[in-house]
Amino acid sequence: MLQDTPPHSATERGRAFLQGDPFSHRDGRGLDCSSRAKCQQVPLNLWNSWTKKNQGQEDYRNEVTLSRLRLRVVPPEVLQNNGIESLNLDRNKLKQLPGIAKLCNLRKLVLSKNDIIDFPEEIRSLVHLEKLELNQNQIRVIPEGVFSCLPKLRHLRLNNNRLDRLPKDLAVCCSSLQYLNLSNNLFLAIPLAVLELKCLQELYLYNNKLRQLPMKMFKELPLKMFKVSGNPLREPPYEVCAGGLRQITSYFDQLQNSRAEEDRRVKTMFLGMSLAGKSTICKSLKQRQIVQMSEEERTVGIEISEFQIQGFTFLFWDFAGQLEYYMTHHMFITPQALVILVINFQQYQRSDDSFKELVGFWINNLFMRVPNSVVLPVGTHIDVCCEQEVKEKKEDIMSKIQDMLDERKSTLAHLIANLEDNEESEFFVDQWNRLKEMEQCTLTVLDLVPVNCMDYEDIRTLEGTILKHVKNEAVFPNVIQVLPPIYKQVEAAIVNIVQKNEELAEHGMMDLSLLHRELSCQFHLTHLDVELLRDILRYLHRIGLIVWYEEVKQLESTVFLCPDILITIFKTLVRYGLTQQLESIAVDILIAEHATIRDRANWVWAFKSKAMLCQKAMRALLKHQLYLDGMRDVFEEMVGSRSQKGKLFSLLEHFEICLESEEVSKMWGGDHKEDLHIRVYFSPEIPEGFFKRLMVKACSFFSTHWVAKAICLLICSGKPLLIKANNQKGYSYIELRCRKPAERAGFQLVWDFVMTIISISNKLLEEWPGLHLCVKTPCRTAGCPAEFVWPDVDDKSTVTKEEIKTCGTCAFRFETELLLPKVPSERSLAQAPAQYYVTSYGNATFGSSTVHVESQNILDK
Repeated sequence: MLQDTPPHSATERGRAFLQGDPFSHRDGRGLDCSSRAKCQQVPLNLWNSWTKKNQGQEDYRNEVTLSRLRLRVVPPEVLQNNGIESLNLDRNKLKQLPGIAKLCNLRKLVLSKNDIIDFPEEIRSLVHLEKLELNQNQIRVIPEGVFSCLPKLRHLRLNNNRLDRLPKDLAVCCSSLQYLNLSNNLFLAIPLAVLELKCLQELYLYNNKLRQLPMKMFKELPLKMFKVSGNPLREPPYEVCAGGLRQITSYFDQLQNSRAEEDRRVKTMFLGMSLAGKSTICKSLKQRQIVQMSEEERTVGIEISEFQIQGFTFLFWDFAGQLEYYMTHHMFITPQALVILVINFQQYQRSDDSFKELVGFWINNLFMRVPNSVVLPVGTHIDVCCEQEVKEKKEDIMSKIQDMLDERKSTLAHLIANLEDNEESEFFVDQWNRLKEMEQCTLTVLDLVPVNCMDYEDIRTLEGTILKHVKNEAVFPNVIQVLPPIYKQVEAAIVNIVQKNEELAEHGMMDLSLLHRELSCQFHLTHLDVELLRDILRYLHRIGLIVWYEEVKQLESTVFLCPDILITIFKTLVRYGLTQQLESIAVDILIAEHATIRDRANWVWAFKSKAMLCQKAMRALLKHQLYLDGMRDVFEEMVGSRSQKGKLFSLLEHFEICLESEEVSKMWGGDHKEDLHIRVYFSPEIPEGFFKRLMVKACSFFSTHWVAKAICLLICSGKPLLIKANNQKGYSYIELRCRKPAERAGFQLVWDFVMTIISISNKLLEEWPGLHLCVKTPCRTAGCPAEFVWPDVDDKSTVTKEEIKTCGTCAFRFETELLLPKVPSERSLAQAPAQYYVTSYGNATFGSSTVHVESQNILDK
């Protein structure tokens, strides 16, 4: 028998609420919605609380909000009030809208995040409608004859549905429609009706299947905002579209003045553990002969080269395999590339540990970072394996990769099903949508090719396999890109400048204005203006031929025509044993930098405790290396003078590179049972480099901090916050801990502190499309395994309005502010009424013996 369980300590006093976990199937899940069970009838005494007058940016005479109420039909009380001008039915269970035509004065209708499959045709009767949102449903077809009845429509959201076409009569809205969102649908081409929308200012087409954009759209429509990422574009290429409207318009201007050229270019990334044979394959393919590489010649950082065959240009990026360099890979790993995963068959053993280290690590991180990429596994060192061993290892690797892909698919399906089964699924719509988008991502893993790197016939076989795959449009739909001739002319001219200038070839840096003058001296580029050059440089940067960080103020005038100096810097700073390198800085270098042995000791201490390197320390570390590499003349420019920071600091900040130091747990002082304790779960796991980048961003917000390999301590207004990573298979999370405030007023600061870190995590999440994040708070009862799952979090600091919560496992009650972001109200636990509620859908809160039962009168139809 369930009964009110007294709190076992004053610091863990509870308030009632039954909280469930959408990632489990135990009973009693979901939020306490006893009041929501009644809302289906919309009692008249509550009507005024949902009706707002003259609020918000838009001037609506009567605005009604009925979101997150689990409605399955529109309440009759709503349909009887034809004076309503704005109706928000966001996040409900609606499938149809019978009777909506009665709201003849409706100007705004929000139906996003419902269960609508068939487009509600009664909407055609809402002739005054100005704003319509039907995003995040399951609509496949919109019938003709709806939009022709909506001449005032100016805002239309249809994103996150299953649409592949639009009705022709959308063109009737040509004089009114200003905003249109068609992202996350199935469009193969821009609907013709869109091209007739002469007032359209904002158009969003993320994540469709578009290959070509019509020139007319940019010449005739008054677009001010246009987003089209996540499409296999050929014309213009994605790298042009990423530059925004101005660059797209410039692209079409150039096409009008000259004949378009097809560019067959494939960015090819070689990944794999150290000494697997990546560089040998890369150089042998390029030089068309066997190139033997010694251990001393192995790649440090990244090496870039170009290889051409049968009309295709392969831009090879050879990544160092040592894990200490992996933290820099995120700067260069991009979608729409061929990934050649090189596996040392001599090292590989048919065991889970060997697979995880040599194969699984890379597959998993590619799936999280670039989930739609194409991976070609290549087995090397087969000359030391017998034929049967090679066959067995190939079968083992391919089988385990398939198991990984199947497990990921199964896990996603399980997470989606649990959210859908949750009684309060409307609180998790954003998480559900994220998972559904991840479900659509497909990592294409091609059949493994065994290669003896010392046998040129095997190299030629690999070359033929690569060509076969890149010519397959089903695998590489946008390998052929359409470019204006001037793009190729500028590219060739830049290569020529680098080859002729020996000094430039050493460091690869050039001032933008100087580059423009050099290019303009060539007769076929005399009319090249600066803005067009900027457009072309942006394209060349995105495809990986040059490096230009125009968004970094201190670097906007510097173009890295070849990245040698960046690699030199990274291999000097981003490595293990940096403490020993600091300790071994020679005295003569210290003297040259106006530093002392005591300064060196301080540098070591700062690095060990806070993972920080001051400007003097970096200068001293890099000076010797850059001098050795013949870059004495660029030392001051990159590293800076003793009084001014150089470009290196801007690079490190831009790349969000975190240097590792020693343990800092002692600064925290140990966990306390009263701490506020949050876990941010990652599926399938925390990506390599994610935690380091999170730390860099967090430390930029809070200047007082200590950082170690998997732990960070931040201080804000004297309040400490511990951030710690736990990365185990099936149980990967980042833990946030802070001390419980002594007074109620302290909760605002503490939760703002926590929400800042969660917001940073969510922002970083955008760069890992194959990664899912879920926030939970462990139950505060010692030994209880339950967790309180956070609903979707927006920009607000408060994620719930409930005052009390109860654990569904141990039945202890807790004040909400101990579990979720909430500023406590001035109330006492002893004064809170304790009652026992049961609703028809199974949720309950525990309290006194008084029982209230409410039934749900409106059934799913």
